[in-house]
This record gives sequence, C-alpha cells and structure tokens, in this order.
Amino acid sequence: MKKLILILPCLVTIFQPLIAKVEVPHQAFRFEMLESFMPNNSFQELEKKYSPAETLPSENGIITKKFLLKHERFSFPVYAQHLDGKIIDFYAKLPSYFSHDRFLTDLQKKWGKQQHYKKQGEEAVYVWVNNETEFIYQASCTITCFPVFLTGMKRVNKQDALFKKLQSGF
Repeated sequence: MKKLILILPCLVTIFQPLIAKVEVPHQAFRFEMLESFMPNNSFQELEKKYSPAETLPSENGIITKKFLLKHERFSFPVYAQHLDGKIIDFYAKLPSYFSHDRFLTDLQKKWGKQQHYKKQGEEAVYVWVNNETEFIYQASCTITCFPVFLTGMKRVNKQDALFKKLQSGF
C-alpha cells in the first residue's frame, strides 16, 4: 500500500500533459476575419476595422492597400483593392503553419465543393466560382501540407486581379 501511495503521484505527474489541452494555431483562426475583405463590401468599413493600412501604387482608379491582420499568436498580410468605395478583390498570404486540411475544410463548409482543382507536383489549386466572384486557394506540401494564399475577386475585374499584380511584382 505504501508503494502505491508513492507511485500514484508519480503517475499523475507523468500523465498530466495528456490531459492538458493543446490548441493548434490554426484552430484559433476564424474565417470571419476575412469576411470584411470579401468583394462588394465597403472599403471604408474595412479601413475602420483594420487600420492603419499601407497604400500601394494604384492604376486605373483602383486603389490598393496592404493590411496586417493580427490575431492572438499570428499575423499575416492581406491586400485589398477598391474602386468607388467597394472592394473588388483581396489577396491573403496565409501563414505556413496553418493546417491545409483544416483550412480547406473551412472553405468547403463556406462555399461547398470547389468547381476546379488542379495539382501539379506538390502544389494544388482550388477554385470556387459563383455569379459575381471567384475564389482561388493554393496549397503546397513538403513534409506537411500548408496553405499559400487565398484570393477572391469580382469576375468582371479579372484583368486587374491583385494576385496577378503581386506575382508580377507590381
């Protein structure tokens, strides 16, 4: 009995980490953070919520700004373009420690199954299209899979798409 009394506290100490809740950084992320950046939303409301923003070169009356979203343990840049006070597209460079599987599941819950999917090598691209907007999500895999970016744009403004500008270096 004395041995059990001595061993029991040791066992409790050893197995205590198994009881502790460990939260993955992505699980703290809520997709609602990106809701303000969706096309057709008011740009003035976006600036009020996520200021200050860095202004980038603009052309054709389209103004581009860079926001830094901060949430608990992470921050990442989100670029947004607007014309006449309405957001026409956004580009979010997602942290590589997000879980691709979890993020893709969140996107599929929101928009349903993607209409287009293409995998080349270790890169995958998912596309959702509806009447007015198109959303593109890219993920990559090394040892684990992680998100690269998410962009949403009005389909009529695809020639001025922000992700094309960012890929070409503005």
